[in-house]
Amino acid sequence: MLFDQISKDIMTAMKSRDKVRTEALRMIKKNFIEAKTAPGSNGELTDEQAIKIIAKMAKSGHDQAKFFTDNNRPDLAEAEEAQAKIYDEYLPQQLSPEALETEVRALIEKAGATSLKDMGRVMKAATAALAGRAEGGAISAAVKKILSQ
Repeated sequence: MLFDQISKDIMTAMKSRDKVRTEALRMIKKNFIEAKTAPGSNGELTDEQAIKIIAKMAKSGHDQAKFFTDNNRPDLAEAEEAQAKIYDEYLPQQLSPEALETEVRALIEKAGATSLKDMGRVMKAATAALAGRAEGGAISAAVKKILSQ
């Protein structure tokens, strides 16, 4: 389970005195615990939910790094990017644009979608099926491209 893996990796990072890695992993664990204890949760955290949390953290980290770079703060950008790269290590391999298009075509055929009117239905299925393996914007662009052909 991903929660247990993060806990073990925190110990390893602490023993090796890797401050950046320890801090990043502690942030992941904090978010996991918050998700487990949130109102309406059953106290469990599936790997699928954990991947969504890490993906959100990674995206946020990369966005923050870009923001700091754009605002001439390379020191802060470097720190954010270092943490985001650690988050990326725990995410499934991202799909290439070609593989994403292939997966989306299969989902469109399965859903029986024929036009852009069906985009909502396809997006719901695609985001669930491709969670953690592709960004929402890339999925949306692929669905729109294929449905508009």
